[in-house]
Amino acid sequence: MILSQQLLPGARLIEADLAEQFGVSRIPVREAIRLLEATGLVEVVPRRGARVAVVDGTDIKHIQELRIAIEGFTAEMAATRRRPEDIDELSRCVEIGLAASESGDAVGAAMWHRDFHLAMERAAQNPYLHLVLNPLRQRTEMVFSVLLERQGSMAWEQHRRLRDAIASADPIQGRLAMENHIREAMSHWET
Repeated sequence: MILSQQLLPGARLIEADLAEQFGVSRIPVREAIRLLEATGLVEVVPRRGARVAVVDGTDIKHIQELRIAIEGFTAEMAATRRRPEDIDELSRCVEIGLAASESGDAVGAAMWHRDFHLAMERAAQNPYLHLVLNPLRQRTEMVFSVLLERQGSMAWEQHRRLRDAIASADPIQGRLAMENHIREAMSHWET
């Protein structure tokens, strides 16, 4: 609901209301809120309750600066270490993500966007990349799901270029394509 903007930044998350809406007890709702707090999508303030996080532009900028460096390296390693099945998975993410985007399925497109980046991490064959990138990605996932919807097929063309650089074992073009992808998304955030 947060990623699809049914719950907007700043919206209060009332356990009893959410439990009733989903037909569950308050315990799984409380646990979900706690898990979402760890992702940065939800803020919990003692004695005030939980609310959907309000995204701070400065935080997003700082996180994206890190992502440019780390995901650029990830793309470089993926181009060096990729296997045929990695390229197949990247291609599948692009095809299905583009179709979701073109059909207006913003949530599905955001999911495939995330899966593309995870597939690229797997192709890089360094298990520590996920440990570093996951918390950063979670803090910006909501913002970039909105940006992906704005960018539409252009974002998927960027993913296609990134996939092509990885498939052709070109680490420099992989890094440049990733850096461009993040910078392009940030230019839409700033406007």
